[in-house]
Amino acid sequence: MSEAERIQKVLAAAGVASRRAVEEMVAEGRIMVNGQLARLGQRIDPEHDTVEVDGIPVGLRADLVYYLLNKPPGVVATASDPQGRPTVVAMVPDEPRVFPVGRLDADSEGLLLLTNDGGLTHRLTHPSFGVDKEYLAHVQGQPSRGALRQLREGVQLDDGLAQAVAASRPEPSVIRIVVREGRNRLVRRMCDAIGHPVIRLVRTRIGPLADRKLPPGGWRELTQSEIRELERSGAELTGN
Repeated sequence: MSEAERIQKVLAAAGVASRRAVEEMVAEGRIMVNGQLARLGQRIDPEHDTVEVDGIPVGLRADLVYYLLNKPPGVVATASDPQGRPTVVAMVPDEPRVFPVGRLDADSEGLLLLTNDGGLTHRLTHPSFGVDKEYLAHVQGQPSRGALRQLREGVQLDDGLAQAVAASRPEPSVIRIVVREGRNRLVRRMCDAIGHPVIRLVRTRIGPLADRKLPPGGWRELTQSEIRELERSGAELTGN
């Protein structure tokens, strides 16, 4: 059973701010507990109470973990695979059990978030929220400016229109593309639609998360500031 503790102690432990700063935020009316304005000295239960800071939900449970993994090709972004292929879940600690956030097909590589924070997972993956995901697509041929404009304006796929938030060409046969949807093999199908099939696809950013130093197959825990940035990005896109 969890126990209620003073709000400033709980939020300080969660990395939101110092205890004194939390007290000031409460006094300024910036913190909500279960939909109500927090009170100075209020006790909360991290296991059951919902806390928002400046309208952004904050994960408080002590067992929440957040891993950033640089997925190599050939590894599937699932908890298990009936074909016996290696999985991303097997690449991080067994306990507590975590799940991948969003899609990254087996042939693709790059950054993937794994966590047991169901609330944050929902905000990062639900179609109505839309968190930026940036990729480097090494493609056949050399895309023209017109082809990049097509990606930005939208290309018609078999499951509807798909539009890039941004598309540029840092190298002759490389497209840097940013999308907010999570449809299956979306970037590959968009590149196919403009006549430049993908040879290699690497995800380089998830919302505010990027790490050029993380080697293929490597993983690390997110910092408290990175977790807060993720929570903030999800809340901003929902209009909270």
